[in-house]
Amino acid sequence: MKKVFISAVIVLLCVVVVLLFPEMSDRLTLAGLKDAKHSLSLLVVESPILSALIYVVIYICVTAASIPGAVILTLAGGALFGVMWGTLLVSIASTFGATLAFLVVRTTCRQFVQNRFISTWNKVSNGFETSGPFYLFSLRLVPVVPFFLVNVLMALTNIRIRDFFFISQIGMLPATVVYVFAGTELSKITTVKDIVSPGILAAFMLIACLPWAARFLLTRLKRNDD
Repeated sequence: MKKVFISAVIVLLCVVVVLLFPEMSDRLTLAGLKDAKHSLSLLVVESPILSALIYVVIYICVTAASIPGAVILTLAGGALFGVMWGTLLVSIASTFGATLAFLVVRTTCRQFVQNRFISTWNKVSNGFETSGPFYLFSLRLVPVVPFFLVNVLMALTNIRIRDFFFISQIGMLPATVVYVFAGTELSKITTVKDIVSPGILAAFMLIACLPWAARFLLTRLKRNDD
């Protein structure tokens, strides 16, 4: 009952934020961000701490409610706060938002989500049963599966909340740095697809293979010791 109450409060807060910003759907686009960058930058200069707090709250609510726009908000982090602070704020906000979305699904609508994404869920379920947390780490490192979909589908597994939180934070960090850095060069971006080039995607995939390689080597070493 307590978990259901917490989830209801989270959903309510997300709805309130969305209602308070009715133009959010228009702003959460690359064009909308470019148009608003100058005025938002002035607000950051005038009230940096308050601006950062508002940014984090909006980011958390948008991701917790599984509203599309995480990429644009991440670009905004770089455009408004720079690489260092932008990466820190995005890392905190995206992880907390993802975890809240995870909790909402796990406590209120597991069956609905499973039925809604049945084909994708079967793949995720098989992957998680075979590889456990390594599978989540790989999904976070390679930004191919939509951010919100990973959040809601992992809630259907038996992964612990703590593991989901820390694995997500570490796994999302490389992509966060890339997108935040891209945000500092906002004027040069014409489409979001330009950010993740084939080379960058290949680098993500290579990084994603590292834990699997380490796991394989540890298993082989253990067998040799036995």
